[in-house]
Amino acid sequence: MKAAHKVTVQLPDELLDKARAATGAGITQTIRRGLELVAAGRAYDDLRKLRGRVPLSLDLRRIRDDRS
Repeated sequence: MKAAHKVTVQLPDELLDKARAATGAGITQTIRRGLELVAAGRAYDDLRKLRGRVPLSLDLRRIRDDRS
């Protein structure tokens, strides 16, 4: 298991209740999921900055035909 940090956070009850309802998980798993989403958001922002800068050569017809 990787090293972990034990933290204490003050959260509004309503926010925590909504988040737990959305994940269907306990407090720790819900907070972990939230932190994963924040980290992923950064990666998506970095990818968006590359829009139009990376040349792509896709044959959409070939891709669509490959599905069937």
